[in-house]
Amino acid sequence: MGQVSATSSIDIAATTEQVLAAVSDYQSVRPEVLPANYRDYRVDAGGTGAGTVVHWILQATEKRSRDVLADVTVSTDTVTETDRNSTLVTVYRVRPAGAGTRLETTTSWKGATGIGGVFERTFAPKGLARIQAELLGNLKRHLES
Repeated sequence: MGQVSATSSIDIAATTEQVLAAVSDYQSVRPEVLPANYRDYRVDAGGTGAGTVVHWILQATEKRSRDVLADVTVSTDTVTETDRNSTLVTVYRVRPAGAGTRLETTTSWKGATGIGGVFERTFAPKGLARIQAELLGNLKRHLES
């Protein structure tokens, strides 16, 4: 199994504190900014920050979906979602950028082996980066409006 990952970033005209707070708000902000690829979204525990447990199904393609039950941890500059159902981990990292904040997200997991793994490592990061970019763009619009 090889490691598969996708990374996207965006600059947002808001403070790092505002961006980190928005990213870690699974109760009110996250449902507003999720792309259509996320379905059956729900908060199982908490709702804001560390200790939150959140569920969704990520519909990556028409035929490929992933059932995610994520535990959330938060540090001074990151929000990490660790899936209980797989090796999937998503990290949101905030850092100052000019007059605002750069938000970067990286999702990684242990990919399949064999020919399926080759296709996964080739195509999955591109599709996931598209989904990430939509989520980040939605968050940017939310924070800058």
